[in-house]
Amino acid sequence: MSAPIISPSILAADFSRLGEELTAIDTADWVHVDIMDGHFVPNLSFGPDITATVHRLTDKPLDVHLMIEEPEKWVETYAKAGAHTIIFHVEAVADEQAAVDLAQSIRGLGVRAAFSIKPGTAIEPWLDKLQYFDEVLVMSVEPGFGGQKFMPEMLEKVRLLRRSIDEQKLNTVIEIDGGISPETIEAAAAAGCDAFVAGSAVFKAEDPTSTVERLRNLAAGV
Repeated sequence: MSAPIISPSILAADFSRLGEELTAIDTADWVHVDIMDGHFVPNLSFGPDITATVHRLTDKPLDVHLMIEEPEKWVETYAKAGAHTIIFHVEAVADEQAAVDLAQSIRGLGVRAAFSIKPGTAIEPWLDKLQYFDEVLVMSVEPGFGGQKFMPEMLEKVRLLRRSIDEQKLNTVIEIDGGISPETIEAAAAAGCDAFVAGSAVFKAEDPTSTVERLRNLAAGV
């Protein structure tokens, strides 16, 4: 298995000193960018302009999580803003075929395609669609707000994904988002996660740089 991917969520960063905050996570692998529209989730964050700013300020791949309605209308905008991966929610598209079509559109823009599922959404209907996706993001909290408590029961979805990805001999990355911290990351890694989104645990830490390293080591079992 490759080294764990740590993707700090800038939703928890101090935007008045964004450049410094990004420098403080220089040991991270990706930067997770949460886009919320106030409709799909009950919170509003930022949009393509901030995404483009983050892209200018860091050379890390941007893992852009669209928690928005009608994501198909926005993928080109976020690709142009610098997204390396675009994640959309299956709950925000019409059906499974629409999700596959959107994934193919995203890949057509030269961007990695990913889907995310809320805690209440079953993973089973998506297991035979995994070849169309570079990444799956399992939400281990209800999407919308940072600082929520990790839901360990979501790890069963991760186990099902891990088994299915391995059986199909795919390279699809399993990412987890919500309540990831030094206390929860080992269980998520043991279940089969490859990538870990951490917001408050990193940006609210006294030393974000060493926290990123600690999270990676815990996920790797070091």
